[in-house]
Amino acid sequence: MRIDLHTHSRASDGTDSPAELVRAAARAGLDVLAITDHDTAAGWPDAQAVADEVGVTLVPGMEISTHHRGRSVHLLAYLPDPTYPPLADELARVLDGRAARVPRMVTRLNGLGIDITEDDVRRASAGAVASGRPHVADALVTLGVVADRSEAFDRYLAWGRPAHVDRYAVPLETAIRAVAGAGGVSVIAHPWGRGGLGRPDEQTLVGLQEIGLAGIEVDHQDHDLETRDVLRSMARDLGLVATGASDYHGVGKADHELGCNTTDPAELERLLAAAAEASARSGRPTPRLTSGRATGTA
Repeated sequence: MRIDLHTHSRASDGTDSPAELVRAAARAGLDVLAITDHDTAAGWPDAQAVADEVGVTLVPGMEISTHHRGRSVHLLAYLPDPTYPPLADELARVLDGRAARVPRMVTRLNGLGIDITEDDVRRASAGAVASGRPHVADALVTLGVVADRSEAFDRYLAWGRPAHVDRYAVPLETAIRAVAGAGGVSVIAHPWGRGGLGRPDEQTLVGLQEIGLAGIEVDHQDHDLETRDVLRSMARDLGLVATGASDYHGVGKADHELGCNTTDPAELERLLAAAAEASARSGRPTPRLTSGRATGTA
């Protein structure tokens, strides 16, 4: 069984529509796919419809923008009820912050002599609920200013670069509690990579585990083999779920092909069991998990 638990569609900063993403997963031989767009569940319905058709088990999720001790941290949330008010309110604040910083980035780029407009960014982000830096980067590519997203971030948009603009992110502990209250489970994405926790000690992870953290993403392109071994050992010692995934964004992110990293089936079962327990505790409805050809879970 091949399981990829971290992918993005055009609802955020991927380049495939949700339907195209699921079809691509089927072509790549995946049995289980999680759609985890940034700060939104907007892609779930279209992805679920196609997953039923092509026989891929779809795990509804999202990647929440959070911060912890001065760091930007990406938190994967699986099977939460997105209508749960504390979660929905935080996601709305994040999306408002994403939208509000686009004109400020455009202004900074104009100040650098780059002829880019908000309309250019809107065209690049067509269909996206969660707009932001990747769409500014795509607009810069279209305008011929840079060759690709990576160059756009390296030269202009990354932290410390001349067109970078801060935005709202949810405190990590608040996000973990909100996901648990919504009946879902949380996994820290690429914890030792970009958008991760840095190199936290076990005490930090234990503290997050006590408020609802279920796992850490171990197998990711940001982690070398030594890092993966350390993280896997840490997850085993603490009883955390260890996941693996591609962090696929379509053509928007090189070297992150669907299925390039995968999750062990036993770890998926642990994650789904934790989600079922969270749903029962919270009383929130669990989003539908398509049965596909892999788990038989409805």
